[in-house]
Amino acid sequence: MDWLPTINKCAQRIRKEALPFFNTPNANLSFGRGAGGDITKKIDLIAEKALIETLEEDKASCILISEETGTKKIGNPPHEYYLTTDPIDGTTNAIRGIPFMATSIAVSRTPFLQDVETALVSDLFHDVTYTASREKGALKNGSVIKPSSTSSLEKAVIGIDLKALKTTAIVKRLATVIERTKHLRHLGANALEICYVADGTTDAFIDLRGKLRITSLMLPPPISYSARQEAPWSRQKERSSTFP
Repeated sequence: MDWLPTINKCAQRIRKEALPFFNTPNANLSFGRGAGGDITKKIDLIAEKALIETLEEDKASCILISEETGTKKIGNPPHEYYLTTDPIDGTTNAIRGIPFMATSIAVSRTPFLQDVETALVSDLFHDVTYTASREKGALKNGSVIKPSSTSSLEKAVIGIDLKALKTTAIVKRLATVIERTKHLRHLGANALEICYVADGTTDAFIDLRGKLRITSLMLPPPISYSARQEAPWSRQKERSSTFP
């Protein structure tokens, strides 16, 4: 099955349904803690509902793994595919009116990141979509992308996520980078920030918290990692691999 048209349709549906709640009081209504560990907001549920309805309308068959509701079977068995998603990456930005948020979706034959076949990260506010398919590379709105060639910290624009309980220890590890880099950023939607590295908009993204979720790593090439990871609420198995 070619999943790319379906997940593209999901992203566009999410954009249509979620943007009217951008920077509104209703977006911030809380509905308990989601499967990914964060408090689920109304805008998250609206986005997830739009995704599920689109999958059902397309008669897709998969096991959905979502940051909000966790695992859910969609369509008729056999369920040969896993669809892993963060319907809204950057929920706080959406609530506060900061125009930087995304939807991330990946399809695989197993619940492991190594086996992702097709993935998408959609910048919901700017209507920019990054897609990748195994052995076909990565695209931004249909055009091939490549990372920056900048190698000097003094000239680089680097994203860095320091949101952690042990911020002091992390800052010590990054002291040289922080001191030498003139342009440090954290924009609040890690999947999209990693895509910015993939297309050369920024030069690097650093996260040493040990909390970067699998939904942020599903798309951008080249991504090298040392763990064959399942969803964040599942167990993990060590194995060296690279995607795509």
